[in-house]
Amino acid sequence: MINYTERIALLVDDLVARVPALSYIDTSRLLVFARFGRSQADGAYATCHCVNLPPSEPGYYFWRDRRTGRVTRRSEWFVTKSPIVQLGPRPIDFLISFCLPRFCDQTFARSRKSALYPDAEPWVAKLDTIVHELYHIDPGGCGIRKILRADGSVSPHAHSPAFFREVSRMVHEYLASRPNPLAYDFLQYDFQELARRFGGVVGTSFRPFPSFPQRYVEVAPDQPGEADPSVRVEPIKRSAVQTRFTSDDLHVREFMAETSRRLVAKGQHRAA
Repeated sequence: MINYTERIALLVDDLVARVPALSYIDTSRLLVFARFGRSQADGAYATCHCVNLPPSEPGYYFWRDRRTGRVTRRSEWFVTKSPIVQLGPRPIDFLISFCLPRFCDQTFARSRKSALYPDAEPWVAKLDTIVHELYHIDPGGCGIRKILRADGSVSPHAHSPAFFREVSRMVHEYLASRPNPLAYDFLQYDFQELARRFGGVVGTSFRPFPSFPQRYVEVAPDQPGEADPSVRVEPIKRSAVQTRFTSDDLHVREFMAETSRRLVAKGQHRAA
């Protein structure tokens, strides 16, 4: 079987080595993993996740009376935190998830980025998506890249026309560097062809699937008193959220058109 996430990780190493604009990325602190996503369903092909953000400033939710605008109740004060992801001695700062089999079946059809690749083969759309997610990694190494407006202020949006153009420029630059086709040849095949050629498609995932490390809410240790006794304080729901992940939380899954199944025991995230 082809270990799809492992092949993407090797391609990422080659991209970072060949494209100067991506050379700031430390791939030893980046983990590629797979999530399930049907080809015929809408949704993202891939997503970049940052897991090294510091805790947020304390805050709370509140509710107002629609008629008077007065605050009638609020939550406890809380902070949001990033989980710790560490593989042996290696801390992980960023995760990139790929939705299988949806990512494998991606082409330029009905894509707004097709205009940037007028003569490209359909599989280059997948290469564009990989570079796109890498480019989301902030050069400062903490958080997702900020998009700046013309006046220098930070845009609330994650993309801009210039972002898509820069990704396309890097894709063309990588291909012009004449990389070994073995680094990217697997992108040429859709999911059905991959399964036929290799006998199946597997990838690294987190357990318990489909969960994965995400920011979580924790009650702040210091709870200021409520000045207005008429405002009711609602407790934050305590849930059993996993806050630390290691190699033992990884396993290999086989992905199929409509489902996936665990293939290899925990802690083993490479295909045999």
